[in-house]
Amino acid sequence: MEHMDTTNYQWLHREGETPIKGWVRGVPLEDKAHAQLRNIASLPFVGPWVAVMPDVHLGIGATVGSVVPTQGAIIPAAVGVDIGCGMAAVRTTLGAGDLPDSLARLRSAIERAIPVGNGPGGEHRRTPDSVETALANSGLWQRLERIKTKHPKIRLDKVEKQLGTLGGGNHFIEVCLDEGESVWVMLHSGSRGTGNLIGSYFIQRAREELGKRVLGFHVPDQDLAFFMEGEPLFDDYVEAVGWAQDYARANREAMMQRVLHAMRAELPKFKLQAMAVNCHHNYVQKETHAGREVLVTRKGAVRAGRDELGIIPGSMGAKSFIVRGLGNDDSFHSCSHGAGRVMSRTAARNSITLKQHREATAHVECRKDQAVIDESPAAYKDIDAVMAAQSDLVEVVHTLRQVVCVKG
Repeated sequence: MEHMDTTNYQWLHREGETPIKGWVRGVPLEDKAHAQLRNIASLPFVGPWVAVMPDVHLGIGATVGSVVPTQGAIIPAAVGVDIGCGMAAVRTTLGAGDLPDSLARLRSAIERAIPVGNGPGGEHRRTPDSVETALANSGLWQRLERIKTKHPKIRLDKVEKQLGTLGGGNHFIEVCLDEGESVWVMLHSGSRGTGNLIGSYFIQRAREELGKRVLGFHVPDQDLAFFMEGEPLFDDYVEAVGWAQDYARANREAMMQRVLHAMRAELPKFKLQAMAVNCHHNYVQKETHAGREVLVTRKGAVRAGRDELGIIPGSMGAKSFIVRGLGNDDSFHSCSHGAGRVMSRTAARNSITLKQHREATAHVECRKDQAVIDESPAAYKDIDAVMAAQSDLVEVVHTLRQVVCVKG
């Protein structure tokens, strides 16, 4: 009985269906997202159950904030197109007193060091030597060329141009202060255009395969098209998704080096402290849970095994958290990847005013223009409510507040 008292999840499935455990107490769960979760859980190779994080919201293909274990099959759209997207954070020896009164120069220095946004402006005009070296030493080129031999539609032209770049959407670079006034650097990005291309290509291939299959069960959404273990495309996708996840991690490492380099030019001398985290939140990997080996797809969720460190960012202007996993078996050792949207980007642009955005981010050196309205704090769930809903999944190690935020 003791276990029942300490668990935070609620049951979200209908009787007789694959169980869905949701950490959604005190946070909104939209009806469309709930329906999407039930669609995923209805597939016979999904299970033993699906875990739903408190930042849950409707996604393309699969629900953001879901942890989907599968046996003998893999769903490319559940991983999505931002493969390997995730977070990195490091703590420096700087304190709040080492920062200048105006942080505008520091933000400009970071924006000069890291190409941001989508399109050509978000790519290196000339690839930095450090990026070329990192790429040469990583083995990523050779691995991608092997994948391209089998799948010629996968392009190689963005790999070099985009390693060490931010991208757009909800990707960001932040300078933060923790509860002890230590300065941290935190960033959020993924596998950029090449990962997007890999994701889109294999999602389309899975849809084509679905059209040829004779199944003894109903697939309620084309986006839940899958590859079966034993099929060449299953192995090819696992190889390609592994590449994109490694590229995403290398991208964050390259970006972090360039941000720190920009900071060293603007701030007093500093060193890095032992606390450093680099974690994915859109990815798939083999794990053992409930005594079985399963493929765990975390779509907007972070691995939170016992004592593993993770990062749960709030929105622009809200708090973020460095957390330690509690290794909760019910959640497949997972936690949320952020606050989670309560408004679509369109709804946010239509309902949040520039004045509201400026007030909500008054304490942060960041963009205050119309183009970032869809990332304003009001577009997201309350991060405190999200953290309260998953108190049995993680414990907070550090609470960070942003002082500089660079958006894609």
